[in-house]
Amino acid sequence: MLKTILYIAFGGAIGSVLRFLISLFVAKFWQNNFPLATFLTNIVGCFLIGIFIGYLAKNNLTDSNLKWFLITGFCGGFTTFSAFGLENINLFQSNNSFLAFAYIASSIIAGLFAVWLGLFLSK
Repeated sequence: MLKTILYIAFGGAIGSVLRFLISLFVAKFWQNNFPLATFLTNIVGCFLIGIFIGYLAKNNLTDSNLKWFLITGFCGGFTTFSAFGLENINLFQSNNSFLAFAYIASSIIAGLFAVWLGLFLSK
C-alpha cells in the first residue's frame, strides 16, 4: 500500500508542477480573459489519459504501479478533468448515455454552485 501511495504522490507532484509551468508559459503569451492555460491543460490531460489507458490496456498493465503513477498520480495532479472525461467515455461505451449526460450536466451545475457557495460563505 505504501509503495502505491508513493507512486501516486510522485506522479501527482510531477503533474502539478507541469500544470504550474504551463500556466506561467501561457501567461507570457496570452493576455486575455479566456482561461487558456486551464483549457489547454484539461484538453492535454484528457488526451494523455486516453493514451495512457490505451497503452496500459494494450500491454496488460491495467493493474500496475505504472497505472497508479500515470493515471491517478500524474493525470490527477495535472488535471482531474481528465478523469471526468475518461469516466464519461466509459459510461458511453457501456451504453449508459443517459447516465453520462446526467453526470456531465450535474457536475457542471453542482461545480459552479459549489464555487459560488464557497465564495458566498467565505465573505
